[in-house]
Amino acid sequence: MLVAAAVCPCPPLLVPDVAAGAAPELAAARAACTDALGVLAAARPDRLVVVGPAEQSGRGPHPEGTRGSFRGFGVDLDVRLGGDGNGGRGTASERELPPSLAVAAWLLERTGWSDAPIGGLGVGEPLEAERCIQTGRDIVAQADRVALLVMGDASACRTLKAPGYLDERAAPFDAEVARALGAADVAAVKALDAELAYELKASGRAPWQVLAGAAEGADLGGALLYEDAPYGVGYVVATWS
Repeated sequence: MLVAAAVCPCPPLLVPDVAAGAAPELAAARAACTDALGVLAAARPDRLVVVGPAEQSGRGPHPEGTRGSFRGFGVDLDVRLGGDGNGGRGTASERELPPSLAVAAWLLERTGWSDAPIGGLGVGEPLEAERCIQTGRDIVAQADRVALLVMGDASACRTLKAPGYLDERAAPFDAEVARALGAADVAAVKALDAELAYELKASGRAPWQVLAGAAEGADLGGALLYEDAPYGVGYVVATWS
């Protein structure tokens, strides 16, 4: 059963080494993510599953110990998804973490996560809602007390300089996402429009709907810790507990 969840954005710019001189601009988001991970630790889960958007090569499960890096963003920085990939709990994988899970791994390393074994799952943006929801149900069947760290961004169309340019539908879409995630509104998250999310370049839609499936019957309460759109991209940090 799901005992807690944290929702965090996944831009590589969240990592100060990648952001460089722009690092202070996401300091508040970084702090909110740290607080959200504290909620996961406090729930004392038996297992933590990290879910995030992924391109084709990064989809599917990523065992504990899987490595990732930020070399593709011009920074010589490596991370690992918990464990050590050899002598500890981790099992080394030849595949690298997709960027969203690399950001998650960085967050977990930064906060010194050692509270429970970790697994990762990269989900494709096109995955339809019902399959996302079923995936969430399957995840929480893995252990008695499961926590989720759910990575993903809202729309990338909030301003003229945003990656997806300005779309007048982006602000109301992001407002509903923030409301639903902040309220742990499972039905509303399940009902997010996949086509609209795709048009607005919202990478978090599929991972959020995995969360919705995992949270069925868990009766968790929500809290919105951060919501803003630096760089014209919607970033939300929320907790369910």
